Amino acid sequence: MALDIYLNFNGNCREAVEYYAEVFGTEQPRIMTFGDTPSDPAHPLPEEAKSLVMHARLSISGSTIMFSDVFPGMPFVAGSNFSISLVSKDIEEVKSAFHKLKEGGQVTMELTETNWSKCFGMLVDKFGIQWMFNYDNGEAVY
Repeated sequence: MALDIYLNFNGNCREAVEYYAEVFGTEQPRIMTFGDTPSDPAHPLPEEAKSLVMHARLSISGSTIMFSDVFPGMPFVAGSNFSISLVSKDIEEVKSAFHKLKEGGQVTMELTETNWSKCFGMLVDKFGIQWMFNYDNGEAVY
């Protein structure tokens, strides 16, 4: 299991992740945009979202930092634009932590299968901390 930091940006994520890669001398980041994901006719992607960063990550001094732009229309508040991401190869560990932390908190996305994980979800715990949960069986596409 790993706990990683996930930083959100308001449309300038690509600039930020490229800047941090240069500052810390890391590899060039692989950047996935919202437009790179499979289309869903039931939920068409707004044109302004297509070039925004859905996911990028850097390894900095042994820590993983992940990055994303907020989706158009979603709130962005500088200073609280981060989440803690629990990443585990044990799906039961993911489910257990999710269900424990949702008590007294607010689920923003129930655990569900996505195009990058068999089990992903998000919540805000009772202390106001944003969490992301990701089962990673080694087949992740990011």
